Order: sequence, then C-alpha cells, then structure tokens
Amino acid sequence: MTRTVMVRNLVAVAAITIVSVGLSGCDYWPPALQTQIEQLHSELQTVTMEKTQLQNQLVSISKVKDDLQVQVDDLTRANRDKSSMMNSLQNSLAASQERLAKSAKAATAKAGTVKPSAKVTKKAPAKKKAPAKKATGAR
Repeated sequence: MTRTVMVRNLVAVAAITIVSVGLSGCDYWPPALQTQIEQLHSELQTVTMEKTQLQNQLVSISKVKDDLQVQVDDLTRANRDKSSMMNSLQNSLAASQERLAKSAKAATAKAGTVKPSAKVTKKAPAKKKAPAKKATGAR
C-alpha cells in the first residue's frame, strides 16, 4: 500500500508541476522564434497602415462618386426639362405652321372669289418728241 500511496503522490506532484508550467507559460523563446515574431509584428503594422490608407482612399472615392452621381442626376433632370421644352416648342411650331397654312389657304380662296386687286404699277412718262426743226433756206 505504501507503494501505491507513493505512486499517487508522485503522479499528483507531476500533474501539479505540468499544470503550473502550462498556466504560467514558458518565458524562454528561441532567438529564431523571436525574430519571426518581430517580423510578423512589423508586417502586421505595415498591413494595418496599408489598410488604413486604402480605407481613406475608399472614403475619398466614395465622396467623388456621390458628387458625380449628384451631377448626373442634375444633368438628367436638366435633360428631361430641355426635352419637354423642345417638345413643347415643336408642338407650338407645328400649330403655328398649321395656322399659317390655313390663313394662306383662306387668303388664296378669297383672292380667287374676289376680283384680284390691281397692282399699282407706275408707268413711265411718255417721252415728248422734240418739235421738228423747220428747214429755213435763208440764213
């Protein structure tokens, strides 16, 4: 029995030692591992800086995109307004042309039924003939 108690105590001490070393961690880091850890830290810092720069660029590009979208919306609205104005002007022009055509037809219809108005033409005055010279024999 003493032997089992002794083995139990030895197992208990070994378990406590392993647990305490596991919980406290090992303070020894081999130089190669320390170098690798420092390299990873510097790469992490570099990548973090690049990430920050890219995020700043993304924010700046997003602002430019929003500004351009506002301009596109404004130009689209202006284009729509100009198109409606052009359609209105074309309709107005077509109506004016129709009225002009109707008034021209009415004027020609009146002219055909009514005596055509005589155009006043200025006649050139007739040339007066110079009196014929009488031939006188004596001078």
